[in-house]
Amino acid sequence: MSERLVTLGAKTGAPVRPAPAPDALRVYVETYGCQMNVADSDLIGSVLMDAGYASCDRADEADVILVNTCAVREKAEERVVARAAELGALKKKRPGTVLAIVGCMAEHLKEGLATRAPTVDVIAGPDSYRRMPALLAEARQKHDAPILDIKLDKAETYEGLSGAVGGDGVSGFVTIQRGCDKFCTFCVVPFTRGRERGTPPREILRQVRELADAGYREVMLLGQTVNSYVYEDVTFAQLLRAVAKVEGIERVRFTSPYPVDFTADVVAAIAEEPKICKYVHLPVQSGSDVVLERMRRGYTVADYRAIVASLRAAVPDIAFSTDILSGFSGETEEDHQATLALMRELRFDSAFMFAYSERDLTYAAKKLPDDVPEAVKKRRLAEIVKLQEEISAEVFAAHVGRRERVLVHGPSKRDPAQLMGRTDGFKTVILPAGVGSIGALVDVTIARATMATLFGVAESSPGSVT
Repeated sequence: MSERLVTLGAKTGAPVRPAPAPDALRVYVETYGCQMNVADSDLIGSVLMDAGYASCDRADEADVILVNTCAVREKAEERVVARAAELGALKKKRPGTVLAIVGCMAEHLKEGLATRAPTVDVIAGPDSYRRMPALLAEARQKHDAPILDIKLDKAETYEGLSGAVGGDGVSGFVTIQRGCDKFCTFCVVPFTRGRERGTPPREILRQVRELADAGYREVMLLGQTVNSYVYEDVTFAQLLRAVAKVEGIERVRFTSPYPVDFTADVVAAIAEEPKICKYVHLPVQSGSDVVLERMRRGYTVADYRAIVASLRAAVPDIAFSTDILSGFSGETEEDHQATLALMRELRFDSAFMFAYSERDLTYAAKKLPDDVPEAVKKRRLAEIVKLQEEISAEVFAAHVGRRERVLVHGPSKRDPAQLMGRTDGFKTVILPAGVGSIGALVDVTIARATMATLFGVAESSPGSVT
């Protein structure tokens, strides 16, 4: 099956667009949330470029300000509302500027967003991006109320559009699946992105080839529960192997997999295909079976432990990151201690850690009390963060003296004279000036480490840069 997949789709080349006209409307895009939101922002940028827009890097220079949003946590929504007020002030200085809020938050709050952010001109959900030029054109005419386009589309996968714009030019995103069918009790995603649907394999391979032709060296396959992908008779493991065979792509990543769909053939693909990175982000959420059942995650701690064991048996040096949600409904101190114990046992390389915040529309908001006091949530989260920092420091320190192959992504944010890259295991590495170039794979020795960053020096052997 994977050999047949490799031949699907003609080599189309990177997208070629004429330069925007001198008087083209300028659009500034600001993104909040996960990698899927970043990928969607690239998609929106592509749609608007095809419609004749020009991009700009400053909100105060834009004719259109577009904010792509996340609804997973309440703090993210609060931040966007505050930002909308700031951007609304810019509109007064530049009459005619259109402010659009799009994505999951727009879908979540719908008409209520207009009340919380009265300066917004367009409110559009994540299935409305094809129509963005028309929505913006309509908004440029004077209206007393914002333009709304928030209907979810059961079939929309944005087939035929290009995402090969934006980013760092080295690592690109391809969304292979949209929506989610898991309905975890705490999660709003099925309500903001709709039901699960996969993109055809030929379309995925077309986009991957497009990225390769544009000079990208790495591709990340995206989905809400990415490893549950299936399209007709094509499985996720077969798709992984096909993507790994695309010429020009040197690394293949994916996020975020769901534990119950982590099958033996996916483990085998990771172990056997050199270009598939030896790194997995595997959300656990809690170390307590009672809490996992209340979350309706569909697995037990023993199930999760077995998945990690199978991956480590197949790929001994595999790196893991995870998500941990502290203070969910009914969580006891015993449940919390079970989470800490699982962290000590499995020793994740890194983790994304949050305190639970209730999201309306979810089963938890309707049926389960948010009964862990805020002070207790904060204390438990602080303990989780402290433990993970200790584990991460030890894991990163163990890399000192090792030889690592690093894909160089760009200048370091702290010192533009240095370069930043990532290992196969998704660890950030800072390189001194003169070691490699952007887009190159460089062999380095790790000289020192913090709990979140490795620092490399050049290998003395020749031929270390490819």
